[in-house]
Amino acid sequence: MLTKVETYEDLYGNFGWDIPDIFNMGVDVCDKHALATPSKPGLIVVDPGRPTITYTFADLKRLSDKLANLFTAKGLERGERVGILMSQSVEAAISHVAAWKMAAVSIPLFTLFGEDALKFRLQNAGARMLVTDTENLPKIEAIRDELPDLRSILVVDLGSGDGSLIDFWGAMEKASDSFTPVETSCEDPSFICYTSGTTGNPKGALHAHRTMFGHLSGMEMFHDFLPQDGDRMWTPADWAWIGGLMNCLMCSWHHGVTNVAYRAKKYDPEESLRLMADYEIRNSFMPPTALNLMRQVSDIPSFGTRMRTIAVAGEPMGAELFHWGKENLGITFNEFYGQTECNLIVANCQEIMPPKPGAMGRAAPGHIVEIVDDDGNVLGPGEEGEIAVRRAGDPVLLLEYWRNAEATAEKTRDDWWRMGDAGTKDEDGYFWFVGRADDVITSAGYRIGPGEIEDCLCKHPAVTLAAAIGVPDPVRTENIKVFIKLAAGHNGSPELGKDIQAFVKKHLSPHEYPRLIEFVSDLPMTATGKIKRKDLRDAEIAKS
Repeated sequence: MLTKVETYEDLYGNFGWDIPDIFNMGVDVCDKHALATPSKPGLIVVDPGRPTITYTFADLKRLSDKLANLFTAKGLERGERVGILMSQSVEAAISHVAAWKMAAVSIPLFTLFGEDALKFRLQNAGARMLVTDTENLPKIEAIRDELPDLRSILVVDLGSGDGSLIDFWGAMEKASDSFTPVETSCEDPSFICYTSGTTGNPKGALHAHRTMFGHLSGMEMFHDFLPQDGDRMWTPADWAWIGGLMNCLMCSWHHGVTNVAYRAKKYDPEESLRLMADYEIRNSFMPPTALNLMRQVSDIPSFGTRMRTIAVAGEPMGAELFHWGKENLGITFNEFYGQTECNLIVANCQEIMPPKPGAMGRAAPGHIVEIVDDDGNVLGPGEEGEIAVRRAGDPVLLLEYWRNAEATAEKTRDDWWRMGDAGTKDEDGYFWFVGRADDVITSAGYRIGPGEIEDCLCKHPAVTLAAAIGVPDPVRTENIKVFIKLAAGHNGSPELGKDIQAFVKKHLSPHEYPRLIEFVSDLPMTATGKIKRKDLRDAEIAKS
């Protein structure tokens, strides 16, 4: 935990990691609070159309202990993987905690994923068990025969179990609430979070229990020294992503901060403002897209929000949004920077360092971050290069890409972890984002790999070849645009375009479908047969 000081220099210079050899995230975020403050609210579940339910930390310990016993009874063993296909809910939260307490590995999964996206992740991870609900069960049943490792599926609201399908709450009622957590090393694996790349399928970032410590200094910075009296956390970011799961839920639970879970089918800025006012939310993480949509709401003060901090990341915020926050919400947004593989390494903290609108912040305590050239040499102020983190001793860094040693090796050089983003560092130590060093698309706060979209498109019978890029958009940062070379006998009609969009939504995810489609006779290719996405992006920029 950071000690509040007067200057950033004192904060960074006096910090050192103190990580125990034996550490378990499940015990850390839940059990310790159940012993110290058992009656304190840990999670408030807000579900439209249903009564709001408050779970104390004692409740969360009891439920996660029962679930750990249920996992064990159904054959889940140490080191095995359990998928969690749930939106913000008590079931999702305790599934992670239970898995960690029994030394299993959790896999957060986005409920908007289609069948192909889920199949790849569950196959790749070799998931032995899955927790989901009846709304998402049909997607799993459609691919069930292609998941040979999957033994059991726990389903919320199932009503009755049958074979490998188990009614979640029915089975929980029969489980014992006495569980002794497994002793885990800080280096033992805790969860796999899949991240998008530029080619092929996503990569699974395998994190250790120590990643909790690695997240804390940055998180405490951008929430102006959280925890403070009255702090309460909510984020519109889904817990299926590391931003929602770690930046908000688990890191704030480390400090015993109450969280609100809200199952929104679609982000609604007015509903978000009402939620934050009604449930006295004081802290949030929001992507710039969510805030840009909130800017369109009139008379924001009338909602009565009383926010203390809003942290911003996922895409560049910019000066205009920064100033809007001060004028309309009465707070200074603290921007930060990180990735699934190496999170929360750069942050702002307006209480001790003057904000520079548009800057991502300075290195969070304990993290050594620099701008390097292709050979790993550290560059000087203002020189553009790649953002990189010193690997040695940094607890936030992933253990490895799951079952992908080649990809892990590609990101490391001379003890640097290469972030894949171009940036600069000014004379005051503030980092500035320049752009992706690869082709990853940033849209509405999501990082989307073009390769996964292209692979999905090429499964459509009308598509011979496809290329996906991001094109500028004032609200989403980028929209997904695809260029499609059609198979013989097909014409590029508006009806075909709509069919292709629906195909991607079903098989991949609604957040990855192309909003723009251009049918082309050819695509720019390298001599080795790779699509030259840069040429397509340059042509789009020239058009605009």
